[in-house]
This record gives sequence, structure tokens and C-alpha cells, in this order.
Amino acid sequence: MAERSLTLMAVHAHPDDEATSTGGILARYAAEGITTVLVTCTDGRCGDGPGGVKPGDPGHDPAAVVAMRTAELEVSCAALKVTHLETLGYADSGMMGWPNNDQPGSFWTTPVDEAADRLADLIRQYRPDVVVTYDENGFYGHPDHIQAHRITMAAVAKTDIPAKVYWTTVPRTMFAEFGRIMQELGVEWADPDAADEPGPQLGLPDDEINTWVDTSKYGPQKFDALAAHASQTENIFFLQLGRERFTELMGVETFVRVQDTTGAPLPEDDLFAGLR
Repeated sequence: MAERSLTLMAVHAHPDDEATSTGGILARYAAEGITTVLVTCTDGRCGDGPGGVKPGDPGHDPAAVVAMRTAELEVSCAALKVTHLETLGYADSGMMGWPNNDQPGSFWTTPVDEAADRLADLIRQYRPDVVVTYDENGFYGHPDHIQAHRITMAAVAKTDIPAKVYWTTVPRTMFAEFGRIMQELGVEWADPDAADEPGPQLGLPDDEINTWVDTSKYGPQKFDALAAHASQTENIFFLQLGRERFTELMGVETFVRVQDTTGAPLPEDDLFAGLR
């Protein structure tokens, strides 16, 4: 009887999130023969519409946006060689403070236990060894990212199946490097550390990040996955780097390991350390 393949599950909020922080690992581990499962929690209806029409503006058709972003997500998954795509289909809640937050059916208003039960069913189906999602602030405070974190951690607790759980993050030194490069390119860049707004800072000091995964060989696939979300390119500033510079700069993805049953020592350079 053949051994079961190792499995990675990434839980994301919207179409396009999969490529930004985990495109490299999804491509790398698929290439290494690991089963990759992407769970996208919302339908992305609060994204830009055809022609760049913004949510709330005349002509923004949420149903058309959902159809467009679903098709883009499938192209992105093909670029990353994702084995299985699962969509939970909750309504995109929009940015924090938008009226969409409180609309019936939005992901933000969905009881955590209810959504966690659905995700737990997928965990039981695919039995992932490694699960990746956001931290408790959803990295930058988006309600759907926060909710994705909440349901993922609840589903992991309900199933007790994954051997390892990671939260995505970015080293603060990388923000500084991006700022320098964006200035070179003449692109406006808001320094997260210089923001006057209250709340958690983005990313972590380098010495607080315990998992650094080399995905440099898969930079072109990650770029293609981001570029697949063509309707949202105005919001995906990484694409402004161009393919060559993007591939050069986006060669490492970083995480914080928050659960582990393998005893693999830290720091790590492989999400599957201790499992193979």
C-alpha cells in the first residue's frame, strides 16, 4: 500500500491572497510532490470590477466581480500547480469599517464556530500535515483575514490533525527594502513604521521570525499567479517591480511556527522539517 503524500493546506481570505504571501511555498512544495490544498474563504465581491470600477461606485456589479475573480483564482492555482482548490463562498466583508462588514452573509458576521466546522470537514478530508494562515491581526487588520485566522485556529483545535501550524509574516527589514525600491521606481510607498494610525505594526522584527523558506526558484510562478488576478493589479503593487526584479526580491517567504508536534528545531528553512 503506497504511503500517503504529505499535504500542505493554506487558508486565505480572498482570491489573490494565495499568491502574495504563499505563492512561493505552494509552487515549491507542489514541485516536491507534496499535495497542496488552497482554501479561499470569500468570493472577493468587494474587489475592483471590470474596468477598475471601485466598490460602491456606479456600475460596480458584485456578481460580475465574483465571476471574474473566481476565474482569475483558477488561473492562479494553475500557475502554482495547486492540487486542490476549495472555496467556502462567504461574501467578502470589505475593509474594516465598510458597510459590507455587517451585511448578512458576510464572512465577518458568520459565527466562527459555524465556519470552523466547514473548514474542519476539509481538514478531515485532506488531513494536512501543515496548515498556514494569518496571525490574529490578519497581518494588516482586514476583517476577512482576521476571521480566516479565527476559523483556522478553531478548526485545527476541533480536528487535532495538522502536525504544524504557521502564520504568515514579513520581516521589517523587507519593508524598508521595498520602500527604497519603490522610491527608485517612482512609486508612492507608505512606510508602515511611519504610519500615525494606532494599531499593531505590520510584520515582525527579523529575530522574531522562526521560519524562512527559500522559494527563489519559483519566483516566476508566483509572479504569474499574482498577474492572473488582472482585475486587481492596481492593488497588487508587487507587480510594479516587473518580472525580473520581482523574482530577485521575492525569493524567501517567512512564517512564525505556532504549533508543532514534530520537535523540529528552530529556526527552520522548511515547513515540513521533522516530517520527512
